[in-house]
Amino acid sequence: MLFPSTTRSLITAFALSAGGLALSLPLCLAQEAVAPPAKADTPKPAAKAKAQPGAKAAAKPAANPIVPYTIAPTAANVSYGDHPRQVLDFWQAKSDQPTPLVFFIHGGGWNSGDKSSAVRTLDLPKLLANGVSVATINYRMVPQAYEAGIEPPVKWPLSDAARALQFVRSKAGEWNLDKARVGACGGSAGACSSLWLAMHDDMAVPNSSDPIERESTRLWCAVVSGAQTSLDPVETSAWIPNMEYGGHAFGFREAGQGRPAEFQKFLAGREKVIPWLGEYSPASHASKDDPTLVLFYGQKEKAEKGDTQKDPTHSILLGKLLKEKLDPLGVKCVVTSPAEPDPSFTSITDSLMTELKAAK
Repeated sequence: MLFPSTTRSLITAFALSAGGLALSLPLCLAQEAVAPPAKADTPKPAAKAKAQPGAKAAAKPAANPIVPYTIAPTAANVSYGDHPRQVLDFWQAKSDQPTPLVFFIHGGGWNSGDKSSAVRTLDLPKLLANGVSVATINYRMVPQAYEAGIEPPVKWPLSDAARALQFVRSKAGEWNLDKARVGACGGSAGACSSLWLAMHDDMAVPNSSDPIERESTRLWCAVVSGAQTSLDPVETSAWIPNMEYGGHAFGFREAGQGRPAEFQKFLAGREKVIPWLGEYSPASHASKDDPTLVLFYGQKEKAEKGDTQKDPTHSILLGKLLKEKLDPLGVKCVVTSPAEPDPSFTSITDSLMTELKAAK
């Protein structure tokens, strides 16, 4: 691991069409149940929040368009916390045996997006017909974290992903789920969140008085699209010289500031946030016990380390960066794109079904 972690006990994003390696760029990138509220983060005092100039002015969430469902969820807008964004939808596959689960996290740079975008990435009817249940989550986003003075802002979307996963596992008996066979999926920032869950050591707290917090956060696999695999600006810019993503996640956003300027500020201030990078950058958690990872990218041209990229935020070089770390550890990490395809992995939905039903 590149950095020590204090918790090692665990818009437009590329998404593949559900049926195959078609390259689209969808926006991402019933009954109601109520869970016990998640532990609330304690917001910083207002004076502390002012340490990030213009943050509030720059932090208004974008519109979150809702994609209509053609199949009604088994349970809709189920609360896993006490914030309006801490809700999920769930579809239960019919089966006499506990079913595997796809756990979907929407993209949008942690700035925008909605859980309903799952149906643009996944072939929901196919998953359900093949005995795989599906959950898709909303979460608190970076702009809301700025407003609350949370440091680093990325803490909210990532900790919400972990909490939602634990909540779904706590419903395994009621929803007929196989707790072990859970695979995360998402595009762009949702892909980054998925990889963070997959690679982080278990964040369960076995002796917690909260039964949800006692649930595991480990995954069977992750199958993602357009993933940011590292949030360390030194690491990503070494692979992609025109990289410009990530500063907003660690408090470097300012009103009226473009991404290139934000990234340069992030680079210059990196030393101050190294502990946060160690905790919240997926690649920092690379270890030999990581599950199978399948990373799809939409790139139509080959790329090598050091090449300038048309879309640095969703470049296949980020996948290659992670694969370079995981191959020596013996972790299965597949990186595929139209220009550099792996013929064994041609769609997100099929890859999820294959991995979730594979022997361990």
